Order: sequence, then C-alpha cells, then structure tokens
Amino acid sequence: MKNIIERYKTIKKEHQVNAEIRDREVRLIGETGEQLGIVSSREALRIAEESGLDLVKISPNANPPVCKVMNYGKFLFEQKKKAKEAKKNQKVVEIKEVGLSMTIDVGDLNIKAKQTQKFLTAGNKVKVSIRLRGRQMAHAELALDVMKRFFELVKDCGTMEKQPLTEGRNIWMMLAPAKA
Repeated sequence: MKNIIERYKTIKKEHQVNAEIRDREVRLIGETGEQLGIVSSREALRIAEESGLDLVKISPNANPPVCKVMNYGKFLFEQKKKAKEAKKNQKVVEIKEVGLSMTIDVGDLNIKAKQTQKFLTAGNKVKVSIRLRGRQMAHAELALDVMKRFFELVKDCGTMEKQPLTEGRNIWMMLAPAKA
C-alpha cells in the first residue's frame, strides 16, 4: 500500500487515488466498465488491490462519489497523450504587421498589398499601421485615405476586422483572412 502512494507522489494529480479516498461509501465501476453497485470504500479498495489495479475517484461531486478500478499510470499517460494530440492539432493564428507611410507611392503600396495577400492566404491576421510624423498629424484624413486604398487592394483575400483607428501618432486597422 505504501509503495503505491509513493509511486504517485511525484505526479501532480487531480484525482484521489486508493487510500486518499475517504468517503464512507462509493459507487464502484469495474475495470471493464460494469457497474458493481454502491460499496464501502474499504471494500472498493480491497477489490482494486485484488485485481492489481488502482481505485480512482472519477466523479467526486456525485452522491455517492463514483470510483473506478483502473491502472492509474496508464490513465494519466492516455490523458497526456490526448492533450498533446489536441495541442498539436490546434491552429495558432499569428499577427503580422505591415507598416505604411502617409506619402507612400503606388508601386510601394502594391508591393505591400501583395505581401499582405500572402499573409492573409496563409491564414494569418495582419495589422496595418501608419505612423504620422510632424505636420502629418494635421492631415490625418489623408492617412485614412491611404488605409482605404490599401484595403481596396487586399479586400478579395481578407476582411476588415477593425476599422482604421487613431491612437496618438499611429493609425492602424486589423485585417483577418476571408472565410472560404
């Protein structure tokens, strides 16, 4: 019994195992999934030890709590494996940033638009920003026009998630990939 407790001390658990289960009686589920009924926790622990497995409290909030006879180490391994698989399959959306200028020329604007289209088709979000310098602050509406022209060039690949927004000397908008 002691070696079983020592074996799991190093593992961070969210389940109560074997001797940690202090309830008077529990609803017991066998190793193959059959219902064994409501038994005392001592009896449940004895059944688990006879089969060479662990008694694990699955549902602590039920009345009486539900315990299952299983190999706890294998159970933890399977949970970690599922979590790793889920993490591997999730898509991480990156935010790329494209900087424009209020005085940008048509050719440069087209090059930035092509790069933004590549980002959007790859599934990334794009933050488009313009930094206003000096006297450009007095003519922020010209920068908004540049933003609108830029969006017209990339609107077939993406949608405008956030309208152009002014924050101090910066004007920015957020583009998201178009839904297929």
